[in-house]
Amino acid sequence: MQAGLFPNFAGMKILLCAATEMEIAPTIQFLTSHEMHSVEVVITGVGLMTSTYALTKAATLHHPDLILQAGIAGSLNTEQELAEVVVVRNETIGDLGVQEGSGFKSLFDLRLLSANLYPWKDGQLANENGILKRAGLKTIDGVTVNEISTNQETIYYYRDQLKAGIETMEGAALHYVGLVEKISFLQIRSLSNYIGERDKSKWEIKKSITNLNREIQRLLQIFYA
Repeated sequence: MQAGLFPNFAGMKILLCAATEMEIAPTIQFLTSHEMHSVEVVITGVGLMTSTYALTKAATLHHPDLILQAGIAGSLNTEQELAEVVVVRNETIGDLGVQEGSGFKSLFDLRLLSANLYPWKDGQLANENGILKRAGLKTIDGVTVNEISTNQETIYYYRDQLKAGIETMEGAALHYVGLVEKISFLQIRSLSNYIGERDKSKWEIKKSITNLNREIQRLLQIFYA
């Protein structure tokens, strides 16, 4: 399906993916009980490398009309409510570049990669498909990293310069594969914690997973109908 077009939802072949089975376990049970046979589930593993490989292989094998990536994420903005479920519009990679004395420089800053070389658009991997509005969720921008952020300067860079609202370790893989392969895609995330907060007693993992799976199942019933 060509990216950018509003898809025909009836009878869609859907690829549901997550980094870990834990994040979508309730929906895996839901799919079995509702006999949604046109929904394939792929557990990609954590991180950009494993996710890109798993998504590319699954897309080649199953030829989905929609890839739905779901998982929990850290919020870069303490004003955002934990356990809220959002959909990501723009993605970028936060730590692809070099750390110098003056700060971090991306591959775009170093002119090693053009900020507008497809599928990049102004340094972002943008989901401009009409399906984004159909999701009915708050839209947000994300940054994908290889190292979970604890340094305040790094957090400020992602939040203030890259304008990201959430941090994940797989989101850019989905956006890149979806754009290059011209497959419609959605990345939905439930905000489990604030980035930089390492006290897990202050995280909302259980509630985030509950809310995330409620929204996954709502979306699957819309697209599957």
